[in-house]
Amino acid sequence: MSKFDEKLATYEAGLKKLDAKADMDLLRKVTKGLGPSIYNNDSNKVACTQQSELDRVVANFCVKKLGASAAEGEAAVKAVCAAYTERAKHRAVFYYMVVKELGKESVYA
Repeated sequence: MSKFDEKLATYEAGLKKLDAKADMDLLRKVTKGLGPSIYNNDSNKVACTQQSELDRVVANFCVKKLGASAAEGEAAVKAVCAAYTERAKHRAVFYYMVVKELGKESVYA
């Protein structure tokens, strides 16, 4: 099993706790899009308590990657922070939930 597949298995298990009917193909695409950041123990997590990190997610992911407005991105990130209650929030799962919240699955089609 490759390192990517090991990480993906971890993310799939975490996502199944939140959503039993989750789209694992979309999770795979989102994870692949994150590149090498999934292998670094610090960068593969999202801290909802750090406003600067949330601003970065909105600017770089929601606006640049998904094409949402900043206001839509902020609302989606806040909603995901409220729904994803795990202490250590995996970035791939967090981004997957943001994509679903914004309805931007077509970006990864």
